[in-house]
Amino acid sequence: MHAEIVRLSLHHVDIKIISGERMHVLQWRRNLLWDEVLLDGKRQAASRGLWGRENVYGLVFGRDLDGSGGEQVMFLIDPGLSSSNWSSGEQRVKGVRLEGRDGPLVSYGTLDPKSLEKPATFSDWMKKSMGMNWGTDISRPH
Repeated sequence: MHAEIVRLSLHHVDIKIISGERMHVLQWRRNLLWDEVLLDGKRQAASRGLWGRENVYGLVFGRDLDGSGGEQVMFLIDPGLSSSNWSSGEQRVKGVRLEGRDGPLVSYGTLDPKSLEKPATFSDWMKKSMGMNWGTDISRPH
């Protein structure tokens, strides 16, 4: 099973999941008073309220009619506003993660395991926290 993020915005997240010979589309939608998770266009879970909505969802792919078997995945979302790119006006959720039994299938932003690693040097910290990068571009204008 593997997955990739197809669309990522402040109110929409679409993830393509390939499981064996089948392809599925996992969708997260944020509305004014509720969030919903859809799998192949069918609602799987919903969370209602103004604050404190659910951020962790469990799903099962390919289970039998009696409810046994299948592959279990956990979908996590950090719905806060990402401030990574203020100049372009793009607004995205802070983080997304889809995790299977063997580890993350796809992750982005604050829920990416790489984002939890501590920077080794001050230069790495500046690159990570402020997006600043210097000293690596060989062809600088004069």
